[in-house]
Amino acid sequence: MVLRRGDRGNAVRDLSTRLGAAGGKVVTLDVFDDMLEAAVRDFQKARGLRVDGICGTETWGALIESGFQLGDRLLYLARPMLRGDDVAELQRRLNALGFDAGREDGILGTDTETALRQFQQNSGATADGVCGPSTLAAIARVSGLAAGSVASVREREDLRREPRRLDGLRVFLVAEPAMSALAHSVYRAMGNLGAVVALDVSGDDPSVLTAQANRFEAGAFLALTNSGEAGVRCAYFSSGTFRSVGGLGLARRLTESLRTFIDDVDEPVGRTYRFLRETRMTAVVCELVGRDESDARSLLTAQLPTMTHALVEGLRQGVEDPPEF
Repeated sequence: MVLRRGDRGNAVRDLSTRLGAAGGKVVTLDVFDDMLEAAVRDFQKARGLRVDGICGTETWGALIESGFQLGDRLLYLARPMLRGDDVAELQRRLNALGFDAGREDGILGTDTETALRQFQQNSGATADGVCGPSTLAAIARVSGLAAGSVASVREREDLRREPRRLDGLRVFLVAEPAMSALAHSVYRAMGNLGAVVALDVSGDDPSVLTAQANRFEAGAFLALTNSGEAGVRCAYFSSGTFRSVGGLGLARRLTESLRTFIDDVDEPVGRTYRFLRETRMTAVVCELVGRDESDARSLLTAQLPTMTHALVEGLRQGVEDPPEF
């Protein structure tokens, strides 16, 4: 379901109610007016989503997840996997205590369950992989020992161990259908440098595409998209106290490369897009086109060779010469 300014009905009332519960100053109405659009934009900005004032799949999902606080429900490995702010808070606490729950993405997968069981074993609790009142009480008792995110440390170590070469790297490349020409140009250029590239320009749901990238066991994921805002930027995964070090490094190199021929490229930004949140590898979303249609036409015609070179060179440098943090 997609809701935007001008829509009416019970779904709009539900949206305004959820935004109010999430902390927005919203009067519950059944019309999507200017005030509700502003509230949607504020929520999207706060959650690291695309700021377009339209309530689509990602915004709906984030609204639902924001309603879960740690302790509201039992947390355990399930199919489909549990998602919510309560899961992200559990991951944050486990990582801070030295139990590697993986990225703090609010998705309870096998890394989080393993960390939960390890904590339960070390605290003398029943190691059943279920986070309920007794486990939360045990976490609270030792919370003063928390230091930093072990998941961030592990990602740094993994990056140091991985070979720093584009040649042979498995790359999953995604682009919106309107950017098909650019995507195919980048695909060919990366292949010429020895990368093993999978390309998808279907415009399919992000969760479907990220699942494909995970099955492909890509070492890097790159999405070429437009933006709800003016300007050009590269986004990496960041949520709460966690940020993807590999994603930030790649985003910085891509930004530096894009700036060689585009003046107004923003600094890299942390986001929670599904492309970034659900992939299991270093991932960056390049928002190359804002709301100006003339920019899009220029990108897909006159600037195509230069843009291709900038993206491929930025990816190569991000892999072979990542910045230090």
